[in-house]
Amino acid sequence: MGVNPYPSKFEGSTQIERVREAKLGSKARTAGRIAAWRSHGALVFADLVDSSGKIQILFQQNELPTASYKLLDFLDIGDFLGVSGETFKTQAGELTIKVESFALLAKSLRPLPSKSGFKDIEERYRQRYADLLANPETREVFERRTKIIRLLRRFMDEHGFFEVETPTLQPIYGGASAKPFVTHHNTLDTDFYLRISDELYLKRMVVGGFEKVYEIGHVFRNEGIDRAHNPEFTMMEFYWAYASYEDLIKFSEEMISSVVKEVCGSLKVDYEGQKLDFTPPWPRKTYRQLLQEATGIDIDKVKTEEALREAVKEKKLKIGFGETHGYGDLCDKLYKEYIRPKIIQPTLVLDYPAEMIALAKRKEEDPSKVASFQLLVNGAELIKAYNELNDPLEQKERWEEEEKLGKKGLEEHMVTDEDYIRALECGMPPTAGWGLGIDRFVAILTGQPSLKDVILFPTLRPHA
Repeated sequence: MGVNPYPSKFEGSTQIERVREAKLGSKARTAGRIAAWRSHGALVFADLVDSSGKIQILFQQNELPTASYKLLDFLDIGDFLGVSGETFKTQAGELTIKVESFALLAKSLRPLPSKSGFKDIEERYRQRYADLLANPETREVFERRTKIIRLLRRFMDEHGFFEVETPTLQPIYGGASAKPFVTHHNTLDTDFYLRISDELYLKRMVVGGFEKVYEIGHVFRNEGIDRAHNPEFTMMEFYWAYASYEDLIKFSEEMISSVVKEVCGSLKVDYEGQKLDFTPPWPRKTYRQLLQEATGIDIDKVKTEEALREAVKEKKLKIGFGETHGYGDLCDKLYKEYIRPKIIQPTLVLDYPAEMIALAKRKEEDPSKVASFQLLVNGAELIKAYNELNDPLEQKERWEEEEKLGKKGLEEHMVTDEDYIRALECGMPPTAGWGLGIDRFVAILTGQPSLKDVILFPTLRPHA
């Protein structure tokens, strides 16, 4: 009878780390992948590895049944093996298991990849399983990613926030200005959208009496793919009743700096040739101040789309008018071209024009701005936060204005969610909310140049 190369179980196994910690001369039973193979006549040495570590194993011809020893001829690097035996140290001082019995647990039909085996970096992303085997540093990145998310979750839990799960499949997409993915539910014969944000559902929970609520989950935006964007990404959002965006600034500084210190051992992080300093308090500048410094345009004096277009022309700024629709969209294009890329150190940009964020509450002392901030690092947005608009009449008006711009050609615009308006009509207390792009944060703390390097299985064009 032949050997089953894929048995269902191997009972009584302990991790290699536990074997290494046990008393020398103890009986050991463990399992792992063969990582190295060295044959010396009647002696065969191999390295066995699992997620906890590595250990040497020894097969001796005179200690094993003939049939078992002959089976060694069919084993290869990459195979999974279960072994039982006694531990000892070789003359070289290496801890080793003298194998008394063994079992093939899974046969590897392909050779394991080497570090030099990936000629095309994209193949690392397509075959992440092989990348993890060949590159220990890849595994370390994702171990650190898990640690970062665990620390974020712990911080929220310790500060009294309630973690929830909201729908990924939504009848109306909302919470951001982005193109959604559309799918169809056959039984209901209705189109649904993969969420672009969980904001509106989390704020429904605030209406329902949850005063501190958060979610960590995937969101989806039907947008381009580059080093800073992936159509599927991980976002953490929270909403805090009776708080303001000033409270969120202090909260953010405490949270982010604590995670950075815990993960990196310092508040100064080396990233793409820069030493980023996360030491709070972070510098604060208003959108108006930054735009004026970069372009000479003062939005307190240039308050309409037509006037802003003229100012852009007069100063010969590179903005394609054919691609902009509305004052807020033009402000956003100026921001992305002249402000955001120039901000390297962690910086808070405050008080955006009201037309840029339809869900944010206007500042009482200056209704042309919304009470908002973004944390920018290395030319990218990490956090977006604001006081939440809780006036149902104004919210509906601002959404209707966005939809008008959509009809004029604004591709990424918000749509009216009547049920959310109904929720606001039930009453939502003063609330501030916040969103963090976890993938970008992880990329910075792990020194990775692209989001593809911190997403286990990034979105790629399928092979033809």
